Amino acid sequence: MSGSALPPTAIALAGAFASGEASPVEALRECLERVDAVNPALNAIVTPDREGAQKAAMESARRWRDGRPLSPLDGVPITIKDNLLVRGLRATWGSALYEHFVPDRDELPVARLRAAGLVFLGKTNVPEFTLQGYTDNKLFGCTRNPWQPALTPGGSSGGAVASVASGMAPLALATDGGGSIRRPASHTGLIGHKPTTGRITRADGFPVILHDFEVVGPIARTITDASAMMAILADGDRPWRPVTEQPSRRARIAYVPRFGDAPVDPQIESSVSSAAQMMEELGHGVDTIACPFDLERTAEAFRTISAAGLAWLLRGLGKGAVEHCGADVQAIAHHGESLRAADYAGALADAARLKRQLGDLFERYDAILTPAAAALPWPARKSHPEEIAGIAVGPRGHAVFTAFANVSGCPALSLPVSPSDDGLPIGLQLVGAWGSDEFLFEIGGEFLRKRG
Repeated sequence: MSGSALPPTAIALAGAFASGEASPVEALRECLERVDAVNPALNAIVTPDREGAQKAAMESARRWRDGRPLSPLDGVPITIKDNLLVRGLRATWGSALYEHFVPDRDELPVARLRAAGLVFLGKTNVPEFTLQGYTDNKLFGCTRNPWQPALTPGGSSGGAVASVASGMAPLALATDGGGSIRRPASHTGLIGHKPTTGRITRADGFPVILHDFEVVGPIARTITDASAMMAILADGDRPWRPVTEQPSRRARIAYVPRFGDAPVDPQIESSVSSAAQMMEELGHGVDTIACPFDLERTAEAFRTISAAGLAWLLRGLGKGAVEHCGADVQAIAHHGESLRAADYAGALADAARLKRQLGDLFERYDAILTPAAAALPWPARKSHPEEIAGIAVGPRGHAVFTAFANVSGCPALSLPVSPSDDGLPIGLQLVGAWGSDEFLFEIGGEFLRKRG
């Protein structure tokens, strides 16, 4: 943690607990000091749980003293995104409609972390209903990027990445419905993983509005820490395989620098191109190819599913619920109300088509490599950049590379690459076939070690 005498990574911190060099109580104290120092400016944690965290840290310290830790991450502090339910902690989903909602049970992935002994610092900020690529809402206001507070950390996991990148916590639990882990991780120099759909079962959470597109995943400073989280979160019938330092084989990588004529910031394009060359230097086969699917059709499927899901949710919350939402969310909901059942069925058919197309591609390649985001971070209070590389773009122009992994269910991993000329973080994205999460981690880990 920045300015801390304790190790900055979760695995190293747990090692200090095991050796007696540090205790979970000391780690929590330093995290809380960091929260006090930087959270007022960044607005990452919006519902803290100091009392619960202190109790959990003391219990963890006793377990380590007795030689009975619940997991390798017992006692490690973590933040939880505010669209995930934590027993006894307010969960707002970034909306005034849930301003006073306090769940009485943990959502399943949260329960798994609690059972593993992790210490919950609190809930992190999100845009309303986690449907936008920046982080701001009427309840809590704007979250800012630790690298440059005038800029956004992205969204919808903006509070989560800001908490980790600023040193408030070494880990964060978040969700990814269209790139909401990967793009914010790329904007803040972190590791972000969107697991294969179904790899981490969800239950006892908010209503589902994104079909099966949204999954739970880890955000961390190192790939080793993210892997350790996945070992706790993954379902027992498909346990997380220990990740080796070297991939079991050289990978066949399809490098897609652009999706059609969608613009990409030149500095991002250059940095990710250099990363692709580094993959070749590691012995992987890298072919540059065009976008291997119908981008507009996939984007429309995402728009239809998300708008219809939101309209359904707000209808269930009662007459006039939409009027309590922000203008952008109202626009999405009104679009959802205009859709027909046939539109939704068509979107599901397009998702199935994409899965078949990518299934064919993954017969020839092990991974797809793209930028994680098309734009560098933009002003924090703007919902999206209005231009990329001098070309006007809409609300998801910056997000063009990520949603296809959600629609198809494929695993995807965001890794930091060389920063911009101004020192802003940039990330690449690796997308693999269903169930290839661990192989992506092995490719990514080897790449990061070479990059140094």
